[in-house]
Amino acid sequence: MEFTEAAAEPGTARPGGRTARVRAAVLEATADVLAGQGFAHLDLADIARRAEVGKTTVYRRWGTVTGLVTDLLLDMAQQSLPRTETGSLLGDLTANARLVRRTLADPRQGALFKAVIAAAGSDPKAAEALYGFYAARVDTWAPCVEQAAARGEVPEGTDAHEVIRATSAPLYYRFLTTPFPLDEADADRAAQAAVAAAQAGAYVRRPPA
Repeated sequence: MEFTEAAAEPGTARPGGRTARVRAAVLEATADVLAGQGFAHLDLADIARRAEVGKTTVYRRWGTVTGLVTDLLLDMAQQSLPRTETGSLLGDLTANARLVRRTLADPRQGALFKAVIAAAGSDPKAAEALYGFYAARVDTWAPCVEQAAARGEVPEGTDAHEVIRATSAPLYYRFLTTPFPLDEADADRAAQAAVAAAQAGAYVRRPPA
């Protein structure tokens, strides 16, 4: 779906020129506060001050702190690296898992994701924005599973989206529930497990009972 300036939610249009610079500065300030202090400390006036833009602009364009988070996640999805194609499902999912691992292991990015995930637990609009971010990323990577099915690497009818979710799920679980740092071996193990489960038919769509 395409959005025009008139139809877009606050902060979701993709402007150019000065407006783009304002958006970039505001989103950078938003990310700084989320990573450093958390969702509870987001304040529109403070973000305007940090970004060195007028408060009126921030209030008019984004409206609420949830509007800021929504646009930040949209921008992150748009800036995310494209899907890697290696010619094998294991190679593709390993690339996916290593990308997730690098993101979560980065001190600033990891703190940012923790803050947004925490916000999603208490703010429905933040949750909706987070779901949209992950849906976009899963959609980007799902074709690698579809291509693997066409090559005969996994059974026909394998749910590509579930395989992609299964690849990153162990990494997020370890990231959110343990103090242990994520390393590349964790990423490789997650990819191997997802491939093994997919090849065994664990993610084949079953007809309703």
